[in-house]
Amino acid sequence: MKNNPLFVMFLLLIFYNCKTENKTKESVKETSILEKISNAHGFSSWKNVSELKFTFNVDRDTTHFERTWIWNTKNNAITAISATDTTFYNRKNMDSIARKTNSGFINDKYWLLAPFNLIWDKNNFTFTHTTGILSPIGAKKMQKLTIVYSDEGGYTPGDAYDFYFDDNYIIQEWVFRKGNQVEASMTTTWEDYIDKKGLKIASTFKKSKENFTLYFTRIKVKSKK
Repeated sequence: MKNNPLFVMFLLLIFYNCKTENKTKESVKETSILEKISNAHGFSSWKNVSELKFTFNVDRDTTHFERTWIWNTKNNAITAISATDTTFYNRKNMDSIARKTNSGFINDKYWLLAPFNLIWDKNNFTFTHTTGILSPIGAKKMQKLTIVYSDEGGYTPGDAYDFYFDDNYIIQEWVFRKGNQVEASMTTTWEDYIDKKGLKIASTFKKSKENFTLYFTRIKVKSKK
């Protein structure tokens, strides 16, 4: 039986279309909610950052606290500047004193770059995403991302964070729950967003009905470009 050229071409066309469709499905990867939030805050620009300097401030009632950090992101060298001392250490090789100082750096950096930690720490926590949830301070309907860290490792194992964000994936409020307890350990707003070399950073955090403001000043970003 001779092959019909038209029939052969038809089979080849079907094979090509199926192969193309499969390749398209493989190449299209759905962006996760973690990536959407991180990207909305400029995570794609982080690869260009060579040095980050910032001052962490807390005003509580009549008291003021601050400390400054300089982070060389290329070699992980840290300069810690307080009112009484300046300390240098490298996060790749820390002694007990450096580890104690680094706990402060981890805390302050987390406040500054929490959206990026959704990518950096994604293997260390579980998460759930819900929509149409009232935010705790503004009582506005938002999306909510809850992350719960593993019980092992890190400076605060087992802790949980609730991020409340708008339809543009920009965080507006958050809740910290120590040890994943039901009650909030701390709830603040995210305000006064600024853009530094493509990084979209909330520079002010306030508690409701309390004289408490956590904020960042002297934010400087050096780029590799």
